[in-house]
Amino acid sequence: MSWIFLLLGIFFEILGTTSMKFSAGFSKLVPSIFLFLFYGLSLTFVTLSLKKIDVSIAYAVWSGLGTVLITAVSVYYFKEPMTFAKIFFILMIIGGVIGLNFSFGNEHEQGSEVPEMQRPNN
Repeated sequence: MSWIFLLLGIFFEILGTTSMKFSAGFSKLVPSIFLFLFYGLSLTFVTLSLKKIDVSIAYAVWSGLGTVLITAVSVYYFKEPMTFAKIFFILMIIGGVIGLNFSFGNEHEQGSEVPEMQRPNN
């Protein structure tokens, strides 16, 4: 379920970033409202995914896949140019996320528990 939460977080991040473009620097009310709504949902789902996924993995997948997908949206929908440099660096992002996932092995699949905050003795 944690990976589904992470994918939902990525989906809403893409909607939030697209709303950011449509808001025209907060000059349009409805897209500006959607921007905050979608980013709030994105962070909520990413936070829920952290119950079972290590934060280093979740954040790398969230930001990496989000970057790749928003680039695809910007090229397709906003007609931004797709250059060799964009393709090259997107492949580097994908490679980094894959490498980070493989670097942890199976021992971190379930995520680690967050240690309890210790209160100082007064």
